[in-house]
Amino acid sequence: MSVQVQDVTQHEPPDSQGASALPEKVASPAEDPSPKPQPKPRSKKAPEIPIFERQNWLIHLHYIRKEYSTCKALIKERLSESSGMCEYALYVQALILRQEGRIQESLECFQTCALINAQNPNNLKQVARSLFLLGRHKAAIDVYSEAAKLSERDWEISHNQGVCYMYLKDYLKAKECLKQAIQFNKHDLSYVMLAKIYLIEDDLHMAIDVYKRAIESSPENPELLTTLGLLYLQVGQNQRAFEHLGNALTYDPCNVKAILAAGSMMQFHGDFDVALTKYRIAASSVPESASLWNNIGMCFFGKKKLVAAISCLKRAAYLAPFDWKVMYNLGLVHLTMSQYASAFHFLSAAINLKPKMGQLYMLLAVALTHLEDIENARKSYEQAASLDTKEATINLNFCIFLYNHGERKAAAKQFSLFEQKFKKMKDSATQEVDPEILEAANKLGPALQVGESLVWKSESSTGPSSDTSTPKTSSQEDSDITKQMAAAPLPPDHDPAGKGKAKGDKEPLLG
Repeated sequence: MSVQVQDVTQHEPPDSQGASALPEKVASPAEDPSPKPQPKPRSKKAPEIPIFERQNWLIHLHYIRKEYSTCKALIKERLSESSGMCEYALYVQALILRQEGRIQESLECFQTCALINAQNPNNLKQVARSLFLLGRHKAAIDVYSEAAKLSERDWEISHNQGVCYMYLKDYLKAKECLKQAIQFNKHDLSYVMLAKIYLIEDDLHMAIDVYKRAIESSPENPELLTTLGLLYLQVGQNQRAFEHLGNALTYDPCNVKAILAAGSMMQFHGDFDVALTKYRIAASSVPESASLWNNIGMCFFGKKKLVAAISCLKRAAYLAPFDWKVMYNLGLVHLTMSQYASAFHFLSAAINLKPKMGQLYMLLAVALTHLEDIENARKSYEQAASLDTKEATINLNFCIFLYNHGERKAAAKQFSLFEQKFKKMKDSATQEVDPEILEAANKLGPALQVGESLVWKSESSTGPSSDTSTPKTSSQEDSDITKQMAAAPLPPDHDPAGKGKAKGDKEPLLG
């Protein structure tokens, strides 16, 4: 026992030393793994959102859900509590008023928002937008300029200023603003508006260049590809046009605009069956397009299925009664079917819609000639020749008319004019020569004794004939009409008027 007590007394000093060192270790919190818990401070109440703004989230939620009645009730409550000083509630109310078509009231609300918070560029941009919708373009430009001071390098401001200048017909400043917008952000819409200005100025090549740059930034945009293809068509670059239209259909096989443009090209080159196949695809997407029915009708006309052609064209006329192209085509088809009174009716309607087109007067003169109204037919030919100084067939048909009525001297003069225009057309090679024109000219030249210098004589497979009978002039427009057709929209698979097919027409309209 004494030994054990001795051992305990020997271990007491180290223990006492550890006890004396313990308070020093407690004093250093970094070395103490379990510090003494401190009393927690009393929790404070969460700060409240200002009364004017506390339900903005709810207003926004109802607005994006398009629950406008609930949203307007909530806005009215907020504005009543804030005495009309809640900026966001006023802003959303103005947006709703704009969608309802109450532009002036919307403008007043946006102006109030701008007074409440003059440092917010969005308020000024919306004020300018409302002014633009009201047609006050100069005032809109001024407000956009003020907004530009608060928001530098803003694509939207520069773009909208360019659009305002475009409507003011200040195309130089409009192009500057749109180019600046493109520098800030290569947005497709800015490219489209810039190209539109060049088209207004009849600068097709610059418009093509703009669309090419737009496609560099958006190579998979079918609308840009389609429009560029149509522009190439206008400048005669058919191969490039077809390539871009094909690319557009690659990215969007159901793109109606591209389908119609491609179908129109096939139709122009005589591939009527392939064009009808394309139009059938488009018909499923846009079944009530007058332009599509117009093109389908002219495909049947090219295939000599005249009853089906008239059926489709009349449906196009039902859908677009003020489209002069449809009336033009109906007049042409009725001329081909020797229905001259009906042709006169449709051609007169087309002239009322398009009074400056010479070819319409020429076809009208053909119809009047067969209706034995010689005096008015002569006046129509004279009007056609004065309006269109480039179309050679007008002079040829006028020459035939004069020859048949015994006016050889006047006929020879018209034949000479035809010869000059035909030579220019041949040299420019802008369009193919219709064989029927050559045949008619080769018959008419010897009859007038002016055929020795015919510029097409060596190329014609049919030599001069002693037969001086009048060629059929109505069929000479067969090739011309295709060039007048729009590369446009599409047809329905049912007749909205209930009269889609003429009596006895056995042809399926889309088959």
